[in-house]
Amino acid sequence: ATLNLLPIKYINKHKPWIETTYHGIVTENDDKVLLDPPLIALDKDAPLRYAGEICGFRIHGQNVPFEAVMLDKSTGEGVIRAKDKLDCELQKEHTFTIQAYDCGEGPDGTNMKKSHKATVHIQVNDVNEYSPVFKEKSYKATVIEGKKYDSIMKVEAVDADCSFQFSQICSYEIVTPDVPFSIDKDGNIKNTEKLNYSKERMYKLTVTAYDCGKNRASEDVLVKINIKPTCKPSWQGFNKRIEYEPGTGSLALFPSVRLETCEEPITSIQASIEVETNHIGKGCDRDTYSEKSLHRLCGASTGTVELLPAPSSATNWTVGLPTDNGHDSDQVFEFNGTQAIKVPEGVVSTSLKDPFTVSVWMRHGPGGREKETILCNSDKTEMNRHHYSLYVHNCRLVLLLRQDPTESENYKPAEFHWKLDQVCDKEWHHYVLNIEFPAVALFVDGASFEPFLVTEDYPLHASKIETQLTIGACWQGTLCSNVGGSHSTDIVGDQELNYFRGNLAGLMIRSGKLENKKVIDCLYTCKEGLDVQLPEEVASAVKVEFNPNQSSLTLEGDDIESFEKVMQHISYLNSRQFPTPGIRHLRVTTTVKCFNEETCISVPDAEGYVMVLQPEEPKISLSGIDHFARGAADFESAEGVTLFPELRIVSTITREVEAEQTGTVWLKTVVSEEIMHNLDMCEVTVVGDDLDGDHESLEVDLAQVQQRGLEISSSNVGMVITGVNTMANYEQVLHLIRYRNWHTEALFDRKFKLVCSELNGRYVSNDFKVEVNVIHTANPMEHANNAMWQPQFINQVKHASVDLSGHNLANTHQASVVPSAATIVIVVCVSFLVFMIILGVFRIRAAHQRTMRDQENGKENEMDWDDSALTITVNPMEVLKQHMGSSFELNKQ
Repeated sequence: ATLNLLPIKYINKHKPWIETTYHGIVTENDDKVLLDPPLIALDKDAPLRYAGEICGFRIHGQNVPFEAVMLDKSTGEGVIRAKDKLDCELQKEHTFTIQAYDCGEGPDGTNMKKSHKATVHIQVNDVNEYSPVFKEKSYKATVIEGKKYDSIMKVEAVDADCSFQFSQICSYEIVTPDVPFSIDKDGNIKNTEKLNYSKERMYKLTVTAYDCGKNRASEDVLVKINIKPTCKPSWQGFNKRIEYEPGTGSLALFPSVRLETCEEPITSIQASIEVETNHIGKGCDRDTYSEKSLHRLCGASTGTVELLPAPSSATNWTVGLPTDNGHDSDQVFEFNGTQAIKVPEGVVSTSLKDPFTVSVWMRHGPGGREKETILCNSDKTEMNRHHYSLYVHNCRLVLLLRQDPTESENYKPAEFHWKLDQVCDKEWHHYVLNIEFPAVALFVDGASFEPFLVTEDYPLHASKIETQLTIGACWQGTLCSNVGGSHSTDIVGDQELNYFRGNLAGLMIRSGKLENKKVIDCLYTCKEGLDVQLPEEVASAVKVEFNPNQSSLTLEGDDIESFEKVMQHISYLNSRQFPTPGIRHLRVTTTVKCFNEETCISVPDAEGYVMVLQPEEPKISLSGIDHFARGAADFESAEGVTLFPELRIVSTITREVEAEQTGTVWLKTVVSEEIMHNLDMCEVTVVGDDLDGDHESLEVDLAQVQQRGLEISSSNVGMVITGVNTMANYEQVLHLIRYRNWHTEALFDRKFKLVCSELNGRYVSNDFKVEVNVIHTANPMEHANNAMWQPQFINQVKHASVDLSGHNLANTHQASVVPSAATIVIVVCVSFLVFMIILGVFRIRAAHQRTMRDQENGKENEMDWDDSALTITVNPMEVLKQHMGSSFELNKQ
């Protein structure tokens, strides 16, 4: 029988049905999801197989971390679970859609039907897996003693858990016991009693935190509370001692300074910063070269004459004048009101008709009513007229300038008066007078001053009386007859001679004016002072002004923060290679203005000092050939004999460095590498009798010296080279110095000494002594009785105390000098040896001929002497003695 079956499309008539919305909860780190309502799908085709069964659920959405699992096809029950462990801190909620589908009309799922899409909301529940963590690694606060604060500071911790319960910090706790502080649930710390600075200056507290799940902080935090004494307006962070290392450039004086105003509202601030250098040299640290060298360095070398030079063999008129050497060989002369010096004739040749300049350093205090003469040019005898003079009178500086006779006898300006506080303040000041009659310009410390009074007088009458230039007083004819030409002595007399009382240095007269202001400033400017590099953001907020020598500056502003930044950029600078060590006192004076003048604060002066450390002092070493001999003809030649052909000038410094050995640190002194610096003087002096100008001299090529910017002066005791220049240039000039002697009959040796120095004698080299011997060529017979006369040798000078490691001094080519007698001995010996050799050869040849004859005629006598192997040994000294003996006999005859 045929079975009639319905078509398959009529079997699965209905779609599955599910709820439209589901809500679920899952705990992080777990995969089970609790759904409300439960996940159940229904199908009206039930209980038909396939058509009435639910085959599964399908989840729709991107990156959904969940899956739907079918538990029972017949009942349509299923569950949702997490594919992996969930992290609430990454995502607290998940939303997606789900859809059920039946099994269709057969095992192959033909004609499968799907339900509608339902929305599923799943919330991830938090687990208290994180502990509180403080936002800062440590906390700091500062409080003033004697006050109770509602809140000194606040600490704050955070928790990484995602839920409100576990991420909230429920409480804080101070772990450190027995401290006068408490903390509330919000992290505010306050003191429980008034704090006392003298009892405790700083408290260290350990604080922890708890979240609402009772988890304690993973790490406790350190809280530092500094106790300040009762607020006093002042500069804070001000170091009283500041060390300055030479050669390091600018040094910030107040790198961390700040102004404590005790919360008083400020409208403006003014501060004066001063570094005191009056006790250093002539008012501050300057190069201590001679004044003439300083003029040359500043570009004013032409026509300069130094009237107060350092005493030397060439400039001896200041010998005996009391000196205050100041610091580091800064040459200062002291005039006590009883002494003066006269300048030798010919030193100054300046004509008053042409422009000229007078410059001087002077320190002078309040004096009496008498005139005190600095410089005076007056008649030597009779009338005692003053041609020109510079003097001090009642704190006034006066220049007297009398004109020479002219055709017109009219009044002309004669005295120029300047009233200056600087003349009587007992401080060093630099004065420059540019004189171009009838105009006179005065510069004091680089600033220009006009005379307040100019008086006139007739020109001087014509006279043939010679004049005398005097320093420290005025020449009064015979009254000053015992003023030494080479040294200063007391000036005596019944009249008022206008002695000077004070200190002078660097007194110069120069032909021509110093019109260049830069040159004048260069002569005066200090090598040390204050400096400031203004940050761009505060450059317009604070006004800065310096004094001329930069020893002080003033600041003005109205913003405290900008003012403090400028203060932090103020620095000290000393540009000298070898600065003067010692203390420079530092003072900050501050004035503030407030909104309420009645309660306005007063800021006390802040005082400290800059300690300039001792520079590494150079050791100047001279080395070369210190003993040699030359023939008399060399000394008598036009070139003469070079004294220092292989001279080397080397400067080294020593410093202490730390070295570690066997675990202990110890100090070891080592010699550093060569350093380069200038020299300002080398002096060659004769050891023994002075030079006799009639037959000997020291000479040098002046063109070569001038080409290197140096000057030379000579006398009967030697030669002095001056000028600030490199060691290499000094070496080259010293190589050119020659000694000549055109009457050497009675001369056997001459000795010389060389000394070089830097900074006007602050650093002096070793004494390098050279001995030269004269070799006289004479008749050989005159020395026959002195056969053992020893030749002279050249010795290389060695200074054991000077470490010249790293410097290979050139080997000297020692010219061996053999005396004439020794030459005769050698010639005689060699001649005699040649004669004996020839004689031996002759005898050998004769013996050979006799042997040939004996072989032909037979031997008649076998006992004959065979001299064919003759060896002759000659002692040349015996022959020499015989020869000299015969010579001696001849001489006697």
